[in-house]
Amino acid sequence: MKKFTLIVAMFIVTAFTATFANVKGNVNEKITNAFNKEFSGALEIKWDNSKTFAKATFKLNGQVMFAYYSLDGDLLGVTRNIVSTQLPLNLQTELKKDYSDCWISDLFEMSNNGSNAYYITLETSTYTIVLKSVENEGWEVYSRTKKAA
Repeated sequence: MKKFTLIVAMFIVTAFTATFANVKGNVNEKITNAFNKEFSGALEIKWDNSKTFAKATFKLNGQVMFAYYSLDGDLLGVTRNIVSTQLPLNLQTELKKDYSDCWISDLFEMSNNGSNAYYITLETSTYTIVLKSVENEGWEVYSRTKKAA
């Protein structure tokens, strides 16, 4: 009976640790090596592949993040969802002043080659607008779409 209990316990421990291990999926070794070097300590890693890049969804320091890699293993960028209070003050102020009639439906920070950019999706009953800010230089319209009536 002790042997059976030990085997079951080992199975549970193995299954539990495999859940939080780096799940490779169909990602090549260059990408996984680059990811492990850049994000050691990442948990709950999930890979998604496209024809031109691989995307890792993972947790690091309690924050869900997304890393994008070229098929050669080069880091293209890292994103994370944020709340509006995490924006720099000048960007918060500009939103309140110029877009007070809108609600926020998406907001994320993107880091790429040492620079940061913010993308925010704002909506009203008639349109959706996406704004972009690079290095806190103020918002610029990235796209604007009229909603169907």
